[in-house]
Amino acid sequence: MPPAPAGKEISVLSTLLHPFGLSLLATAALYLFTLLVVLLFGGAVRYIPNDRVGIVEKLWSARGSLASGIVALEGEAGFQPHVLRGGWHFFTPFQYRVRQMPLVTIPQGRIGYVFARDGRPLPPTQVLAGGRLWNFEDAVSFLRNGGQRGPQRQILREGTWAINLAQFCVFTENGPLYLAMDGGEAELVKQMTRLIAERQGFSPIVIKGTDDLVGIVTVHDGATLPQGEIIAPPVGDDPREPGTYHNSFQDPERFLEGGGRRGRQLQVLVEGTYNINRLFATVELVPKTIVEVGHVGVVVSYTGGTSEDVSGSEYKHGELVPGGSRGVWSTPLLPGKYAFNTFAGKVVMVPTTNFILKWIKSETGGHHYDENLAEVALITKDAFEPSLPLSVVLHIDYRKAPLVVQRFGDIKRLVEQTLDPMVSAYFKNVAQTRTLIQLLQDRAALQDIAGQQMKEKFAHYNLELEEVLIGTPGSAHGDRAIEQILDQLRARQIAEEQVETYVRKEKAAVKERELREAEARAKQQAAMTESEIAITVESNRGRADYQRSVQKAAEIQTLAEAEGKKVLLLADAEAGRIRVMGEAEAGRTAQVGLAQAIAVDEQVRAYGGPRFQVTQAVLSRLSEAIEKSGVDIVPKIVIGGSAGAGASGLGENGSLFQALLALLLSDRMEGGGEASHGKRSPEAEALLAKVRSTLNKAA
Repeated sequence: MPPAPAGKEISVLSTLLHPFGLSLLATAALYLFTLLVVLLFGGAVRYIPNDRVGIVEKLWSARGSLASGIVALEGEAGFQPHVLRGGWHFFTPFQYRVRQMPLVTIPQGRIGYVFARDGRPLPPTQVLAGGRLWNFEDAVSFLRNGGQRGPQRQILREGTWAINLAQFCVFTENGPLYLAMDGGEAELVKQMTRLIAERQGFSPIVIKGTDDLVGIVTVHDGATLPQGEIIAPPVGDDPREPGTYHNSFQDPERFLEGGGRRGRQLQVLVEGTYNINRLFATVELVPKTIVEVGHVGVVVSYTGGTSEDVSGSEYKHGELVPGGSRGVWSTPLLPGKYAFNTFAGKVVMVPTTNFILKWIKSETGGHHYDENLAEVALITKDAFEPSLPLSVVLHIDYRKAPLVVQRFGDIKRLVEQTLDPMVSAYFKNVAQTRTLIQLLQDRAALQDIAGQQMKEKFAHYNLELEEVLIGTPGSAHGDRAIEQILDQLRARQIAEEQVETYVRKEKAAVKERELREAEARAKQQAAMTESEIAITVESNRGRADYQRSVQKAAEIQTLAEAEGKKVLLLADAEAGRIRVMGEAEAGRTAQVGLAQAIAVDEQVRAYGGPRFQVTQAVLSRLSEAIEKSGVDIVPKIVIGGSAGAGASGLGENGSLFQALLALLLSDRMEGGGEASHGKRSPEAEALLAKVRSTLNKAA
C-alpha cells in the first residue's frame, strides 16, 4: 500500500495543538520539529547506497497479515517482494522497516546457489526446486508463476544481482548472503554451505585433456531407476533435439523433461568445462580406459538390453552379445583411448602379443599373471625329487579374446585355475617315466615333445601355444643328491672333452706335419724344378748317347766279327801249343812229385815219424822269422846263472828260449826207435847245430 500524503498528517497535528493556545508561528515551528522527528525516527525517509539494496518489511496493513509464506504479494503485512535500489526513498512513518543488504556478486569462473524461502512446497519425490528458468531478481514472477521453495536447480553465473535476500538465500564462495530471521536458521545455512563446498560446487568442473580423465555423473533428482537397473540410460545427448538437449547435465530442467533418471548416468563427461549444480549432480573423475598396443579390451557390460547370443551353438560356456547390450561384447576394443564408464561395466585387457608365463617363484612377468606360480615339484623314475622351472610362451587371437574372458573371467584366473594344474600334471607324468639323468640330458627332446602334445590342450581353451621352455631341475635347500649327479655328469663331460681334445691335437699335429712338408717342398721347389729340368736334359743326353752307342755297337760288332775270326784262328793255334806244353809239364811234375814223395817218406822214417816232422817244420819257420825280424832272442846281458855258461851257450842254465828248444828237441831224443838210447841222431844234431848258428847270429 502506498504511503499516506504528508498534508493530511499536518492538519491533524494542528487540530490537536490548537486548544493549547499556541501561536501560529509557534505552531509552525512545532510542526516542523514534529515533521523532522517523524521523518527521521518514523522511517518515512531512507537512503540506500548504490552498492546495496533495501529489503522492505511492512509492519501493519489494512489487508491484514499473510496467511502463508513470508513475502506479501497483495499488500499484506510482511516482507515486500520488491527491493529498493540506490537513492532516497520515502515511506509512511511507523508502517515500514527497511534493511540494507549487499548486492549478490558472483566472481568470474564461480557459481552461486539459491535457496527460496517462499514458494510452492516441494513434493515428496522431488529433491530440488525447479520447473523453469527463473529471474531471481523478480520475486513476484517467481512466486506468481509457481516457483518452489527450497534449494533451486538453477544456479547463478558470473555477475552482480539485486536479489531480495528475504525471499532468497544465496550461497557463494565468499559466504552465504541472506536476511537473518532467527538463530536456528544460521546452522542450516552453515550445513548447506559445507555440503556445497565438499562437492566443490562453487567452481565449474574442468576436465583437462592432458589428464586422460572422464567424469562419471550421479544425478540426485528425478525419477528413480526401474527395478534391476543400476545405470541410468543416456537422455538428451543429441544436440539436434533442442527440446531435451541438456548439454551434459548443465540444464537440469531439460534433462528431467527428456526422461532423465536419478542415479549414476551411463553418459560421461569428457574434456571441457561444465557449470553443473552440485546439488543436482555430482561428478567423479576416473581415468580413461586405455587399451595399449598389443592388447584388446573385452567389454563386460552391466547395463543395456538383452540381446541374442552370437557365440554360436558350439560354444557352451556363456553368451556373447553385440555392443551396447548387457553381457560380454563379441567385438573387443582395439588399441586406443576410450571414455568408458567403469561403473557401467569393465574392460578386461587381453594381450594379443606373445607373453610368457614363468613357473619360477622368484621371477614374475610385467603382466603379473604368473605371480602365484612356482616350480613344478617332480618325482623321477629313480626316486629323485627335483623342482622343474618352466616357461610357456602363449598367444591369444584377438578375435577369440571375448571367448576366453567369457569362459574364465580374466587371464589371471585362466592361468591359476586351468593352466597351472594342467602343465604341472603333464610334467609330473613325464618325470615318472625318466631318471634324473635322462631328465637332464633329454631336455631338448622333452621341450619338443611337450610343445607338440600340449598345443592341442591349449587350443581347447582358445589359446595358441607357441613354445615350452624347460629350465634346469633344482633341488630343495640342503639336498645335495642332484648336485652330486651333476658333478658326475660334469666329470664325464670333461673326460669326453679331453678325449676330443687329444683327437684334435693329433689331427693338428698331422696337419702341422703336412704344413711343414708343404713348406719344405715350397722351399725346395726351385731345386726340384732344376732337378726335373736336369733329369729331362740327362734323359735327352741319354737318348743321344744311346743312339751313339747303338751306332758304335753296330760298328764294334762289325769289327768284332772280323777280329773274332782272326782271334779264333790264333786261339786254335795257341791252344794246340799250350796243350802240347801242358802235357809235357804235367809229365815232368808227376815225376818230380813222385820223387819228393819218396824222399819225404824216407825222411819221416829217418826222423822218427810225423811228430818230429812237425817239430822240424815249426823250428824252421821260427828260425826264418827270427832271422827276418832281427829281434834279440838271446839277451846281451845275463844276470845270474853259472860261470861256465857262455852267452851263446845252450846249457841247462841257459835262457828260456834255450829251454824251449831243449824241450822241443827232447821229444826227438826221448822218442822210440833206434836213436832213443840217450843219443841224438845225426839229423837232430844237424838241426840243432843249425838253430844254434841262427841264434848266435841273432845275438
